Amino acid sequence: MPDEELIFRTARELVLLMVTRQVSAREVLEAHLDRIGRVNPAVNAVVTLVPDLARKRAAQADASIARGVRLGPLHGLPVLHKDLAATRGIRTTRGSVIFEDDVPGSSTLVVRRLADAGAVTLGKTNVPEFGTGSQTYNRVFGVTRNPYDTGVTCGGSSGGAAVALACGMAPIADGSDMAGSLRNPASFCNVVGLRPSVGRVPVWPSPQPYFTLATYGAMARTVGDVALQMQVIARPDFRAALNAPVADFDRPLEGGVAGTRVAWSTTLGGLPVDPRITRTLAPAVRVLEELGCHVEEREPDFSGADESFSILRAAYYRQTFGQLHEERPGDLGDETTWEIERGLALTVDDLGHAEVLRSQVYDRMYAFLTEYRFLIAPVTQVPPFDVDEHWPRWVAGVEQTSYREWMRICSRVTLAGLPAISVPFGFTEEGHPTGLQIIGRQGDDPGVLRMAAALEAATGTWRRHPRIAR
Repeated sequence: MPDEELIFRTARELVLLMVTRQVSAREVLEAHLDRIGRVNPAVNAVVTLVPDLARKRAAQADASIARGVRLGPLHGLPVLHKDLAATRGIRTTRGSVIFEDDVPGSSTLVVRRLADAGAVTLGKTNVPEFGTGSQTYNRVFGVTRNPYDTGVTCGGSSGGAAVALACGMAPIADGSDMAGSLRNPASFCNVVGLRPSVGRVPVWPSPQPYFTLATYGAMARTVGDVALQMQVIARPDFRAALNAPVADFDRPLEGGVAGTRVAWSTTLGGLPVDPRITRTLAPAVRVLEELGCHVEEREPDFSGADESFSILRAAYYRQTFGQLHEERPGDLGDETTWEIERGLALTVDDLGHAEVLRSQVYDRMYAFLTEYRFLIAPVTQVPPFDVDEHWPRWVAGVEQTSYREWMRICSRVTLAGLPAISVPFGFTEEGHPTGLQIIGRQGDDPGVLRMAAALEAATGTWRRHPRIAR
């Protein structure tokens, strides 16, 4: 099978080909390594590559199949890990010069689960420093470029993962999301990124085990391949402080959306949104209605969400990176420093106020999603912007005062702890990808995936690969 055909097969198709011995895990691996070698220099998505380890693991997968034993649901699948996730024996820089030579002695739980399910680790994907912001650049590896237009950003913080997927460097990748880090780059790169419900994917080890704004999740080119990963990574582990009940991610995704009540929001509660995004996503209402959904235009009430999120995020940065700020302030980027210093200025009253606001937002969203099964909105407020800009200073004529203000259309959903997915939908006039954000009820991750699969099948947008990957 030609490499070009092989690398853009879905993960599910590749597993089936390998376990039925139509293609070997080594052939699949070499096709992806070749793609990385040819395309990665133009986009800088993969920053650490471990081909020897990968070849050893692929050979083990082939030997296992020769004995009639499948390693797991991800048998032989190449996978890339976000450079924020600790990987045993593989450099994990977190996009920081402070950790540019760090090689962890153990892996995070998500990385372990992917390996235990048969996945073959290829290496690490680029991130902003400590995942700070939705523009993927750092002083260790530089900037990652959007494969649909290398002059614009790929988003972040799972930007390297999104680019690698779009270019056919791997069929699956892991990622994490606090303010949109799985959803934003997925939208900018025409792939799928799922931020699960809080506790759905256990986080262990963690410096703040009860922190509810950040979570691991899954990325792939299709919704079905994201669901495949969720079968593996979304199981309780009581070493983690937060665990959601078991959900069935093995159920068929097809059908089941006709008659669903959906709220359609163009601004997620009054946020400025670039007209190019609005125009590109306008056909979504018609598509949903053709799927049999009952669609109403509604803007949810996210009053207080931005203030609460801002306080809680700053407090997280203070606790997690405060010591680095004391010991090596010159080695921290501007955005990280800004968050830490805002955290240092917080009072107990500030934290209490943030929690009250968060509770109010959650209660209002609970009531809203009792009336509607899903809330559907844009993923981003702007299309991909100049790769040399750290963040957009203006959105739809509204000045942005901080590096993450333009990401509020994702961070508001984060605060409410709801599952949300970015699914490819269309392209702007400039040819830049744009995604739809499907937001579901707390715990209804499988439902979110089914709605996303229905939209994916109706549009076929995911099949449009970047020219750079051809």
